[in-house]
Amino acid sequence: MKTISSLAAAGLAALLLAAGVIRPAAVSAQTDLDAFMKDVVARRDDNWKKLQQYILNEKEQIEVRGPGQLPVWGERREYQWYLRDGFFVRSPLKVNGVTVSEADRRKYEEQFLKREQQREKRQQARDKARAGEAGAPAPPPAPANVDSLIQQTREPQFISSAYFLKFKFEEGKYALVGKEAIDGLELLKVEYYPARLFSDDIDRNKRRAERGETLSKDQQLDQTIEQAMNKVSLVTLWVEPKTHQIVKYVFNNVNMDFLPGAAFVRLGDLKATMVMSQPFRGVKATTPGSEDVWLPKGIEMYVSMMIAIGQFDMRYSITYNDYRLAETSSRIK
Repeated sequence: MKTISSLAAAGLAALLLAAGVIRPAAVSAQTDLDAFMKDVVARRDDNWKKLQQYILNEKEQIEVRGPGQLPVWGERREYQWYLRDGFFVRSPLKVNGVTVSEADRRKYEEQFLKREQQREKRQQARDKARAGEAGAPAPPPAPANVDSLIQQTREPQFISSAYFLKFKFEEGKYALVGKEAIDGLELLKVEYYPARLFSDDIDRNKRRAERGETLSKDQQLDQTIEQAMNKVSLVTLWVEPKTHQIVKYVFNNVNMDFLPGAAFVRLGDLKATMVMSQPFRGVKATTPGSEDVWLPKGIEMYVSMMIAIGQFDMRYSITYNDYRLAETSSRIK
C-alpha cells in the first residue's frame, strides 16, 4: 500500500498554515492530514443534509460505442425533482427528446413516491431497532406540518446517487499532492489509497465467521474481489481547506485483470468523476448562508472493455441544474 512521501509530509503543515486551517504546532504532518481528512468526511455528511432544502432538474445520458467508435446504443432522459407529501419525487419530462405523456408521468411519480415512503418506513424501523439495542431513545419522527416541507429522513435519491462512493475515514491512507485552482478557488489536492472503500462483502463475511458460518465459494470470491478492488483503486480529491468541503473527486481503477473472465473480456479504463458547485453563490443567493451551500453539479463515468471483435466504450453522465428553494407548491411547469 502506498504511503505519504516524506516531501509531501514535510510540506503539509506549510500548506495548511497558508490556507488558515491549522495553527503552528509540533505535530507530525501525517497526523495533521489525517485530522484534516476526518473533518472533510464529517463535513461531507453534514453538507448532504443541507441539499434537502432545494429542488432541481436532472439530465441523464448513457452512450455505448463499439469498434471504430461506432454508436451501439444510447439514451437521454430529463427529470424534475419536486416536493410532494413531504417527499422528494422524481418526475420524468423527456426521453430521447420526446415529451413523456401526462399519464405515464403521473404513473411514474406515484410508483416513485410509494417506493420512497416504504423505504422511509424501513429506515425508521432500523433506526428504532438500533436505538433500542443501544439503550438510547429513537430519533424523533420528522414533523409532518406544512412548514417543515420535508418529512423524509432518508437521503433523497438524487443525493445518494450523486455520492455513489461511500468514503470512510481511513487513518494513514492519504497523501497530500499540492494545491490546484478550480473555478477561482485554491484547493488542496489529496490522494486517497483506500483499504476499505469496497467492504460490504468483507464486513458481511466477517459477521458470518463470528456466527460460526462456513463461507461459500461465491462469498469467498466476492470478498477476494473487494480486497483486490481496494488494492488497485485510487481516489483523488480536491478540497476547499477552510470549510473542509470536497469540491471534486476522481476515482480510478488502475488494473482489473484480477476479475473472473479476464481472458475473454479485458476491462481497460474505469474512471468516475463527481463535481460540486455553489448554485446560490453571488446573484443567486436568496437566503442567508445559501451561497455557502455546496450541491452536486454532475457525475461522469467511463469504462472501456476489449473483447474478441474489438473495444467497447461506455459513457454515463448525470447533470444537476436549476437549483431553487423548495416550496410545497412546487410543481412541473
